[in-house]
Amino acid sequence: MASDAVLELTDANFEQEVIKSDKPVLVDFWAEWCMPCRMLAPTIEELAHDFNGKVKVGKVDTDANREVSMKYGIQAIPTVMLFDKGQLVKKFVGLQQKAQFASELTKVTGG
Repeated sequence: MASDAVLELTDANFEQEVIKSDKPVLVDFWAEWCMPCRMLAPTIEELAHDFNGKVKVGKVDTDANREVSMKYGIQAIPTVMLFDKGQLVKKFVGLQQKAQFASELTKVTGG
């Protein structure tokens, strides 16, 4: 479900793309069978476009990438995490409004 603006994050590339990123990274933990995840997908896509160049946006399929999902204690999906300088700075569990994500992204990007 990744697109040109949304990275497909995996167990293999998570460290490089998220932890070592020079930009803040918004990570959507999701699964194909999860209806709230599907409902959140357009919002994640919009945020990727709105914050293009300032923030990386990526998705982790929890079924296919159990290692990183377990490392971050994903127990409910959708879970969206915001990382900055390799550190987890905000965690959203469940379906959220775009404004909540945008507010946090604006904080970490300095406006």
